[in-house]
Amino acid sequence: MRKSTQVEKGKSSRVTKSDAEWRQSLTPEQFHVTREHGTERAFSHPYSKEKREGMYRCVCCGAPLFSSDAKFDSGTGWPSFTDAKGSVITHEDTSHGMRRIEVRCANCDAHLGHVFPDGPGPTGMRYCINGCSLNLDADKNDGKSGT
Repeated sequence: MRKSTQVEKGKSSRVTKSDAEWRQSLTPEQFHVTREHGTERAFSHPYSKEKREGMYRCVCCGAPLFSSDAKFDSGTGWPSFTDAKGSVITHEDTSHGMRRIEVRCANCDAHLGHVFPDGPGPTGMRYCINGCSLNLDADKNDGKSGT
């Protein structure tokens, strides 16, 4: 992970905590995914099928990351978005013998997932994001429900 490209940075201040502090505020799975660059099992998180409108925020620091307007069903089992709408940066990831583009929160460096150039629409991008790295700030009274 050498190269860093900022997609869009919000105006939030940088969040820095020790591993012990992160462990106190996150579940074991959230810690593993966001701080240790892990991956949740496909289809294991309800956000993969979530239909409510709102803003998806970083589970670690609350920074806005993705709008529900950019969410689509990629069939992969992870929440997928065509575009980032908040504090997101990307890094080249050469772990596991692959070359991928990792997506992180620009405010706290949380690992979110990866982005691939096989998405729909005008961007052609698929931000494949771990559901446990997100919190949905759902719009009120939108009349839609998940799953």
